[in-house]
Amino acid sequence: MSSFFAYLVSGIAIGCTYALVASGFVMIHRVTRVVNFAQGTFAVVGGMATASLLSRGLPHGAAEVVALAVAGALGLLIGIIAIGKPGTPPLSSVIITLGLAIGAYAGEVIVFGDQPLSFTMARGSTSFLGAHVDRQLFVVIGVAVVSYALLGLFFGRTYVGKALTACSSNPYAARLSGINVTRMGLLAFVIGGALGGLAGVLITPIQPVSFDSDAQLAVNGFAAAIFGGLMHPWTALLGALVLGVSESMIGGYVDASYEIEVALVLMLAIMVWRAARTPAMAEEVA
Repeated sequence: MSSFFAYLVSGIAIGCTYALVASGFVMIHRVTRVVNFAQGTFAVVGGMATASLLSRGLPHGAAEVVALAVAGALGLLIGIIAIGKPGTPPLSSVIITLGLAIGAYAGEVIVFGDQPLSFTMARGSTSFLGAHVDRQLFVVIGVAVVSYALLGLFFGRTYVGKALTACSSNPYAARLSGINVTRMGLLAFVIGGALGGLAGVLITPIQPVSFDSDAQLAVNGFAAAIFGGLMHPWTALLGALVLGVSESMIGGYVDASYEIEVALVLMLAIMVWRAARTPAMAEEVA
């Protein structure tokens, strides 16, 4: 039974990192209607930048903040290239983000090297319902809870958050109200970059991150994001937790090599379910 609780906490923590990546997908897609395939790159940059800065003597706190700033700045750069030119079709922007994600491999190898990097954040373990659980897992869960709470306050209580919501609901009406939709789209890329970077910062002490780790993070984050149709961050959180716990249980009781297949099967199942449900919903509306 103790193993079950250990796998459960580990799955929730991993799911929380997927949720942050998924929230970046949702944030950018809601405002721009662009699926940002460079979302996993932000996580890799955030994790590897933190490890690199810590190895150079920068203390904890400062290293993480700088890494998040770098990930956010990278998000802005990718946003400018992908949607900065008015009139760029969403499909073209999607292809641009995919090309930038592939091209980022070279930059990451040059800056951080081609070996996996990791660092220690919360040391030791604690007892939880008879299981010994790494303290880092509780740090991940706590930070994710706080991050989601702050996102809720940001969208519900601030003018900028409401402007982003307006752009996602009706870009044309938002433009008539004086909101710069392109600027809001770039802000969405910055926030998406920071969320992805935060996921990388949190997961690197658990799983060493290398330049090619973005694929797994992006696939899992995207699988969680489509659980809510790429529009609802809270539903993406639920999908991410289901995914994380499922992977942890399968890795613990079956074989860890099957974990990535869980994300792919879940993604396919949701796509099939949504494709079958869409015609029925259209008939109900008619």
